[in-house]
Amino acid sequence: QVQLTESGGGLVQAGASLRLSCAASVRTFSSYVMAWFRQAPGKEREFVARITGSGDYTRYLDSVKGRFAISRDNAKNAVALQMNNLKPEDTAVYYCAARRFVGGTSSREYDYWGQGTQVTVSS
Repeated sequence: QVQLTESGGGLVQAGASLRLSCAASVRTFSSYVMAWFRQAPGKEREFVARITGSGDYTRYLDSVKGRFAISRDNAKNAVALQMNNLKPEDTAVYYCAARRFVGGTSSREYDYWGQGTQVTVSS
């Protein structure tokens, strides 16, 4: 069983930065693909970013490319999402997700989820 705990959300103004963190309780963290999803009120859960177990490959939602960066520290069982130049449309609950070995951009592919952290960006 994998437990994921997010932190780092908050209320910021447009143009500001936030860094989300996700701590994982699992022995073989480096074998898990880690991803961030988000869900705004009344909308479906949306893929934001993904990173492979080694950290060598990443993938992003087009609208966050160049503003967000996903990274991981396998020694600390942690993954982060650095969010710069935030926009009001980035407002959502952000979720950390994990799947062993392979994982894409669909929420249905991921087996483990955190409880979510709220990010609110005011204009």
